[in-house]
Amino acid sequence: MTPLDYGLYAASVLIWGFSWIAMHYQVGKVAPEVSVIWRFAIAAPLMFMLAMARGERLRFPLADHRYFVALGAAIFSTNFILFYYAAQHVASGLLSIVFSLASVGNVILGALVFGTRVERRIVVGGVLGVAGVAAMFYPELGGLSFNGTAMLGLLLALGGTLSFCSANMVSVAAQRRRLPVFASAAWGMTYGVSFVTVLALARGETFTIDWSVTYLGGLAYLSILGSFVAFGVYFTLLGRIGAARTGYTTVMYPVVALMVSTFAEDYRWSLLGACGLAAVLLGNVLILRTPKG
Repeated sequence: MTPLDYGLYAASVLIWGFSWIAMHYQVGKVAPEVSVIWRFAIAAPLMFMLAMARGERLRFPLADHRYFVALGAAIFSTNFILFYYAAQHVASGLLSIVFSLASVGNVILGALVFGTRVERRIVVGGVLGVAGVAAMFYPELGGLSFNGTAMLGLLLALGGTLSFCSANMVSVAAQRRRLPVFASAAWGMTYGVSFVTVLALARGETFTIDWSVTYLGGLAYLSILGSFVAFGVYFTLLGRIGAARTGYTTVMYPVVALMVSTFAEDYRWSLLGACGLAAVLLGNVLILRTPKG
């Protein structure tokens, strides 16, 4: 990995690590679908402007739009909606653990879809990461009872994770087709917000906005940094280092979120949590280390 790769990796982890607390302020008066609509209605035009500034083409044949539609369906709509609704049924700690499974899911899908060789160190690193995240969130999970409602939340989260991993494969395929990263993301966001708008109308949701400082601040962060900047960074990284390595960022997001929670919400670290952090960091080293020879 080059210094640029490490920089992109760190930027993705930090931006989306802080987005957990921003998303916390999105829950309340506004329906989840509508919050997603506002988020990408702001981010998509910004992404189009960036694509134009970089000289990327914006007009594509219908065959290429298949990739944009798939991105919109998988990562810019379904992924978010499923996790928003999963959060209504299970604790955020469990959601973090389920989402961290994307580190392993990307490896499996990469092997199935593209025939990518499965490296043992990446699998071991992914397993260490998921186990580490589970250890860090164990206190939050201690009182969980897995009734029907919790199982529904778990299934929704698994569906959201699978949707995210599927979008990773679509992005890799699009970049192999030499489709420009930022124009692809812009079109994907446009299709995604269109899909969510149709869903919101079908469900009879009211297109309202919460004018509180916390909601608007969270919306600004998620739209500009969490979507416009972060997805551009993430998809660029995906094309540079592959889905297997990039997928480990999903393990690192909860770590950053807990660091933020330590100061913002008085999260208390335990020995088990510290061991979990060590496991995550070790997994990170295994994933990112360039093999000799």
